[in-house]
Amino acid sequence: MKVAVTTLACCVAALLAMGMVMLYSSSMSQVGANYLKPQLVWCALGLIAGGVMATLNYRWLEKLALPIFGLAVVLLALVLVFGVRVNGARRWLEFGIRFQPSELAKLALIVALAWYGARFRRHMGSFWRGMVVPATMAGVVLGLIVLEPDVGTTLLLGAVCCIILLIAGIQLKYFLPPVLIALLGISLFVWKNPTRSDRIYSWLHLEETKMDTGRQVYQARLAFGSGGWSGVGLGDGRQKLGFIPFHYTDFILPVIGEELGIIATLGIVAAFAVIVLCGIYIAWNARDGFGSLCATGIASLIGLQAFINIAVVTGVLPNKGLPLPFISLGGSNLTMMLVCVGLLVSVARGAHLSETQSREAVGPDEISPANS
Repeated sequence: MKVAVTTLACCVAALLAMGMVMLYSSSMSQVGANYLKPQLVWCALGLIAGGVMATLNYRWLEKLALPIFGLAVVLLALVLVFGVRVNGARRWLEFGIRFQPSELAKLALIVALAWYGARFRRHMGSFWRGMVVPATMAGVVLGLIVLEPDVGTTLLLGAVCCIILLIAGIQLKYFLPPVLIALLGISLFVWKNPTRSDRIYSWLHLEETKMDTGRQVYQARLAFGSGGWSGVGLGDGRQKLGFIPFHYTDFILPVIGEELGIIATLGIVAAFAVIVLCGIYIAWNARDGFGSLCATGIASLIGLQAFINIAVVTGVLPNKGLPLPFISLGGSNLTMMLVCVGLLVSVARGAHLSETQSREAVGPDEISPANS
């Protein structure tokens, strides 16, 4: 377990360092360190909050699962009324600083479903307790997020919820019909929404739309291509000079690919893969169902968000507007991701302490040679 936690911490630290360096590099010709300074503040807050989470016993979250879930729902409702509108969407509340409630909702929903799945594991095979109740919990959060609108986060969090419920023991005959209906509803929403339908069209016809809606992905491909294996050099990239819109948030990976090359890009992909594997290992060895489901949800959240971002910037998926964890500009996302990592470490500590206590209870003289 120590190896998994150490590896997890090293990968997260490497991604954070890469993010800070590339955030400054991607904005040095325009705003200098104006993006880096607040990101460093959010990173410090996230490291403190994640450190506190790691040192505490994660079991206390079981008692606070529903209050935290309720707080997230209230904030998601408030953002629809009082939220700051940016590019036609209300996703931020401003209290002197901007905070995105959907980031808190990710962790809140994971903890709530983990609490429910662990407490009612024997009933997860039934229709009402196994499907209706957890689906209602998830549906409230996902419905409020899609109204912002934020389809990318909705799909991401919906996929995480599905993984948690499947691990918790929900039956496929109850699970598949609602999921198919939800996907149909999302599809109709995207079809009727001009902004989302234009993104789908530009994804399918990139050459035709490379000067307008498909500009980001087209320029991102040029950045990856010009970077080659070793890159053009740190700070020497050209696509960050206004060719790729929002190159410091969702599309920061092409800047990395252009300046540091495909070797650095593959290193980032490998780091996320290792983080997911560490999360799965921690979930597998957790001492209880609640810890296992929490770790599963967090590993799924980090892995899927990274996968979607990488798939978008390389043109595999339509543009979703999701940041690259630990690297992209975004204080709320960075802080909550570090809190999630802290919760993973807490689950790992619980499993390690439980294993140590079991060995001490058995005693060295009672351990058989086969187990020694």
